[in-house]
Amino acid sequence: MSVLIIGLALFLGIHLLTTLRRTRAAVIGRLGEGGYKGLYSLVAAAGLILIFIGFGSYRSAGYIQVWNPPLSLFHPIALLLLWFAFVSLTATYAPPSRIKSLLRHPMLVAVKAWALSHLLVNGDLGSMVLFGSLLAWAIYDRIAVKRRGDTGAPRVGWSINDLLVVGLGTLAYVAMFWLHDSLIGVTAA
Repeated sequence: MSVLIIGLALFLGIHLLTTLRRTRAAVIGRLGEGGYKGLYSLVAAAGLILIFIGFGSYRSAGYIQVWNPPLSLFHPIALLLLWFAFVSLTATYAPPSRIKSLLRHPMLVAVKAWALSHLLVNGDLGSMVLFGSLLAWAIYDRIAVKRRGDTGAPRVGWSINDLLVVGLGTLAYVAMFWLHDSLIGVTAA
């Protein structure tokens, strides 16, 4: 579990740096924009790799069950949240759309929905540490973004791009059911 925690500390720590505007500016001042981006990418990638290794090691050693989520109650909610996460993630990278403008910061919305959906159906300690940390970070980051006045995506009306966002998000959501086992090692439903 320690490798997972170190990975989370690196990954979330470097993402936290973005919200500390003075510290971030000082680092950019010392390293330059390119140096900052390189360091940021390196630390985030190292953290992500350690998260994968750490969570895999935790699962191999055996789950530490904290509570048993009632799947009949939470499973439908988790699946809906997960679909919403995929649509939100798609909106992040899609051309301007009404969905993107309503969500303002669709990547943060996607992380929150994804993490919450996993917390609802996984009652083991490792999952609570992993998904709980990511959910807490996404909530914190959204508050930080709002405090600094970042309004997010520009307001636009409904368009064909919204159908594209929902369609591609839904396609990715459906594909997740086939890919989750081979990529993550756990069946997705």
